[in-house]
Formats: sequence, structure tokens, C-alpha cells
Amino acid sequence: MAMSGARMRLPGVHVAWGRLLLLAGSTLLLAFGGFCAWQTWLIAEQGGSVQRLHAAQDQAVQALAASIAQQRGEVTKAIAGVDTSGLPANTADVLTALKQRLPQAQNVELYSAGLDEVLHANYHSFGYAKAAQLMAAPDAGDEPPVESVAKGPGDRRMTMVEALGPAGKPAAWAWIELPFAPLAQRFSDVPVHDGRLQLSQSTDHGDNMQLMTRGSSSAVDAEPAGKPIPGSNFNVVAVLPGAYIVLPQSAVLAALLTLLGLGGGIGLLSLHRRASRLPAVVVGEEESVPEAMPAPAPEPVRPVVRAAPKPAPAAVAVDPAIFRAYDIRGVVGKSLTNEVAKLLGQAIGMLMREKGLHEMVVGRDGRLSGPELASALSDGLRAAGIDVIDIGAVPTPVVYYAAYRFNTGCGVAVTGSHNPPDYNGFKIVVAGETLSEGAIQDLYQRITTHALDSDGKGSLRHVDVVPDYIERITSDVQTERRLKLVVDCGNGIPGAVAPQVLEGIGCDVIPLYCEVDGNFPNHHPDPSDPRNLEDLVLSVKQTGADLGLAFDGDGDRLGVVTRNGEIIYPDRTLMLFARDVLSRQPGATIIYDVKCTGHLKGQILDAGGSPLMWRTGHSLIKAKMRETGAELAGEMSGHFFFMERWYGFDDGIYAGARLLEILAGDLEGRTPEEIFATCPKGVSTPELKVEMAEGEHYRFIEKFREKANFGDATLVTIDGLRADWPDGWGLVRPSNTTPVLVLRFDADNDAALRRIKETFRAQLLAVDPSLKLPF
Repeated sequence: MAMSGARMRLPGVHVAWGRLLLLAGSTLLLAFGGFCAWQTWLIAEQGGSVQRLHAAQDQAVQALAASIAQQRGEVTKAIAGVDTSGLPANTADVLTALKQRLPQAQNVELYSAGLDEVLHANYHSFGYAKAAQLMAAPDAGDEPPVESVAKGPGDRRMTMVEALGPAGKPAAWAWIELPFAPLAQRFSDVPVHDGRLQLSQSTDHGDNMQLMTRGSSSAVDAEPAGKPIPGSNFNVVAVLPGAYIVLPQSAVLAALLTLLGLGGGIGLLSLHRRASRLPAVVVGEEESVPEAMPAPAPEPVRPVVRAAPKPAPAAVAVDPAIFRAYDIRGVVGKSLTNEVAKLLGQAIGMLMREKGLHEMVVGRDGRLSGPELASALSDGLRAAGIDVIDIGAVPTPVVYYAAYRFNTGCGVAVTGSHNPPDYNGFKIVVAGETLSEGAIQDLYQRITTHALDSDGKGSLRHVDVVPDYIERITSDVQTERRLKLVVDCGNGIPGAVAPQVLEGIGCDVIPLYCEVDGNFPNHHPDPSDPRNLEDLVLSVKQTGADLGLAFDGDGDRLGVVTRNGEIIYPDRTLMLFARDVLSRQPGATIIYDVKCTGHLKGQILDAGGSPLMWRTGHSLIKAKMRETGAELAGEMSGHFFFMERWYGFDDGIYAGARLLEILAGDLEGRTPEEIFATCPKGVSTPELKVEMAEGEHYRFIEKFREKANFGDATLVTIDGLRADWPDGWGLVRPSNTTPVLVLRFDADNDAALRRIKETFRAQLLAVDPSLKLPF
């Protein structure tokens, strides 16, 4: 078989491969151009649909705001017509008069100026949402926002709280329930031709708090934030219409690709036609060109189309202060943006590829910024060639669990933990190791030196792992008797999981602030601060529950209160955990951080264990567990790490289940108070904090270590400085999450505690006399 140019010689057959390639190429380019033209039309149509949807959203907001203002005006007028000068003595008369002037109201109640009866109510029957709205009214200004409550199936009402009496000094508060139907009708009257609108209440977060919906059920791409309705806690969320758009959503780019595809296809088709006009003769078994024929014109030279060089990426300012000791954390929109999240994803992806890893679990807590940051992080990971498993909004421990469940060894939790609502961040696990200190700084160096890959094509899949997580715990932990619990999730993401887990192990759960809301409207989700446990203590007393459990914003920390209102500090809870684990694993190492009580060491030794004090920080504790093979660890902040029967990561929900297993399985049938009473305690302070400028707290500790003199005390300097005496101890250390000094003092009695505090006060002020100490 002989070849001549692009023609193959076969007996009686003539195949012009060059012409076929030209034809195939032109066909593909024309098809690509047609596809891009279709995409251009879809993008343009999508833009128009979004504009129409936003116009309907604005119309709905205006209509509902007008309806609320009208109804509030009627209420205000009714109150103005009632003589309230005799309050509180004539409360019954005022209530009767008010009901007469508000015939449309479905319920009217009066409460004292101090709201004492609300504060001491049984919230389980009174209603947590109702109590929260009433308690918030004094701080809400002249017009507390309108809300909504469901009284039963098909019976939703609009609620408002109004002051009675002189402005600025009310004599009473009126709770008024009005029909929700006028609002519902106004919302239903808004024409929605594209996409969908959702009427939601902003104090709740998630599908379960959606009040109404209008429009196409096929629209699924909800915008991250709704437009607020003035005078209320309602908002209208736009759910964008879906379209099969695979190109970047830029009509200009899509049109340019259309022109390139169609132009290139027409050009190749023209070359194919010119090549087809060249004569060829088949003679016998070979083709030849007749001698009299002039030499064929040279084949047209195809223009070489070189891809335009990629523009250099715009520089993104990355604040080094967000790269902290245990994780990455910053203020959303300032030090932490979507661009920074994407760069971080690329840096993590490069680290994973160097270790031969290719799959990452990504989850997020309930913060409002979570969806965008998680999406940007995933984009960066995929750009680095990493496949992403998105498990949605889940507690941080569920991210860790999923990394084990899917055998990736890698996971990122997008979470601000217990920080204020405008914070968010990332807790990162690569190859089973929670990144900290130097490893986190390495990510920063990769970003600042542009050692990143952006040409990868990682995949993305969405998986719901929560049912598997719940089943895994409930199949391992069960209580011997039913305990009645109040569970306070502080409107953090644990509210979507913890009650199900605790009910699944055999407990009766009374939920408190379990509606996920990234604004944290009731209290800060930090159980280490006693002020955040006040509502839980009250609810436990009011409901007669056996115990109260509290979780932080992302569910990796646990707080405990007893029926009589005592806060059980985590170092005492760790004593119970240590006894339980050591009963099955004698001699095991138990790790605790420098903030824990001095009694803990003796308790671990008495139970047959090996105590080990270590530095504060969840990632540092986990690294020490791997190094020592410890079966259990705990921190004063409420992080608990079980290796025995679990996976070694910090999990507040699992720790709560293990605690209930211990309390409900007591062989002597003791109450939780009686069991906790066996854990020795002295007198102690909670964590005390001294705020400083960024970085100044580290410099202060260096000076403090050099200059402080604590006489015959035993000093521990693995994390700040801890001074131990036979009757107590004190600690000062730099926080690795915020620029503050953290102090704690613990002693056998009040006199020893005062002495230790005064000793530390003198030493601290000797280094910096300007310090404002909180003790």
C-alpha cells in the first residue's frame, strides 16, 4: 500500500483524508457555533427573567410593607384611644377596652412594664418565639418589628408588640395577634412570571421557616439573602429561574464564541470546497496526474490562530492576620472575601496533590455568608484538580465524619464557630491532619507567591451524610433510662442535627433556639460564656428537665447545666469521661489543656490513667493525640475528643450523647447532680479576657515570661504561663483566635483564689501598668 500526499491508494478506491478532516472540522465548528448561539439566547433571556423577578420582588416588598404599616396604624390609633393612665392597677379594664377597639385582633394580652411574667414563664408552653419577641421589644425602639407565629395547622398569625403609656417609659406592653391573611393575599397578588418568590421570617433560617412561596416550583437557585420588609422581620427571597447554561454567564463572551465557531466552521468549509475542485485521475490501481496538466496550485495555508495569552489574575489583597494558629478566620467582606476563599481552595488543592490526594469534603455552618464562601472554596479546589464532595449545611463534626465515611482523609468546614455573625472561616483537614500553625502559614505563602494551579477540572457532587451520621451515633450509644433535656443550640447549625441524635439515643428533648439563623438573634452561640447559658438555666428550671445541654455555633463544643442551675465546667465533665473510658481502656493517656483544673490530674491517676497537660487548640490537641495514641482529650472551652469508640475528632454532639449514656446508666440510680458532685471542684473564675491590638498579646506574653516572678510556684510555659501552687493555680495565655489575653484562676477556697489573683495582678501590671484587668 502506497501513500501520496493525503490520498490513500487502494484498488479502485480513492479516499481524500485531508478533505474529510476539513469537512469534519467545519461541521464540528458550525455545531459549536450553533450551540453557543443558543447559549447566548439563554443567557440574554436569563438576564431579562432575573430583572423581571427582581421587579416582582420589589413590588412584593412594597405591598407587604404598606399592609403592615396600615395594620400598625390601626393598632396605634386603637391604643391612643384607650385611657392607660391607671396602669398597672386597671390592667383588666385597659385590656377590655383595647379588645373592643381592635375587633380584627385574634388575641390581645397585656404584660407589665418590666416583663417579669415573661422572664419567669414556662417557655415550653408560653412559646419561645413569643417570649423572644416580647423580651426584644424594649430595645427595639418606637416600633418593634412585626413577626409571625403558627398557632396550629392552617392558622398563622401576624404578631406585634406595642408599648402602652408615656413614650420612652411604657406602663405596659401589649401582645397583639392579627390575621395573617391580608399579608398572604398581598403576597399572592404579586404577579411572578419568572422564577419564584419566597416570603420568609428572618429570625429563622432554612426551608422549615419559609412562610409562603409564589411562582414556578422548578426554580431552585435561591439568592443568599432576601430583601427585608420594613417594619417587620420578614423578607422576600428571589429564587432564580433555572436554565441549561454551561458557558460562563456573559452574553458578550457567548456571542464571541458564537462568532468564532461559525466563522471558523465557514472558513474550513471554504477550504474543503477549494480542495474538492483539484482534479485527480484513477488509472488502474494507482492515481496519477496527467503530464499535460499544470502543477496544482499550492494548498492554501491555514491561518495559525494562537490563543490570546491569559491575562494575569488581578491581585487580591490577602490579610495575613486571618491565618491563625488553629484555623483561618476573618470578617466577611473585609479580610475574608469570596476571592480569598477561592485562592485558599487552590492552595489547599495544591497541597493535596503533592500528597497524592484528589478528593475533598466541604461543608458549612448556618452563617449567612456560608453558601458563597463554600462555593468559592470549592471553585478553587476544583481549579486545582480536586474533586469536591459538598455535604451542605452541617455541623463541623459532620464534615470530619464525612472525611472518614468517604475515605478522603480531607475536609474543610466553612465556619465562624462561636464568633460574631460577621465572621466566618475555615477548619481544614488534609491527610487526616487538622492543619495548624506552620501548615496554615504554608497556605498563606502559596497564595502570596502565586504557587497555584487554575487549569484543573475537578468534579463536584452533592451528598447528604447527616442521616448516616445520626445512625452511626444512635447505633453505638443508647441510654438505659429516658432523661428529659433542654437543648440550646443558640440558632447555630447543631439545631438541625443535635435534637435528632439525642432523641435517637432515647432522650426526651425540649429544643431551645434550635432554629438555624446566621444572625444569632437570641444569644451568642458560645457555651463557654455563662451569660449565654442564662436562658438554658431558666428553661431547665421551668420545665423540670434533668439536664441542659448547649452547643456552640458549629457543634464541636458542649456546655452542661444541671437542674438546679449549676454550670458544669468542661474540666469536670472530662473527669466523668475519663472514668468511663479508663474503665474499658486501663492505663490510657488522657490529654487536657492548660486551662483545666488542677484536680483533673489526680482524678485521671485515681482512675488508672496517664494524664498529660498540653497546649490549648483543637488542632494542637488532635496532633498530640495522634503522637501519643491517647484515647480521650478535652479542653476547658468544651471541645471533647473521643478515640475510644469514635474517630478522635472534637464533636460536641457525640460528646453530649456519651455524657447522657453515663448519667442514664449509673448503676446506683443517682441523679445527674449527685453524679457531678463526685467530681471535685474548688472555686474558680470563667475565662477572663483582656483585649489588645492585633499581635500585641503575643509580644506581651514574651515580656511576661521574662519578667514575671512567682516564687516557689511550679511554672508551665507550653502555652502562655501557668503558675501552680498546692492550693490552686493561675494562667495567662495569648488567644490564637482573637487578639486578647485569656486568664483563668482556680483554687481550693476563696482565700487562696484571692491570693492567686492578686499575685497575678501585681505581675501583670509590673509588665504593663496600663492594662485594664477584669478582676
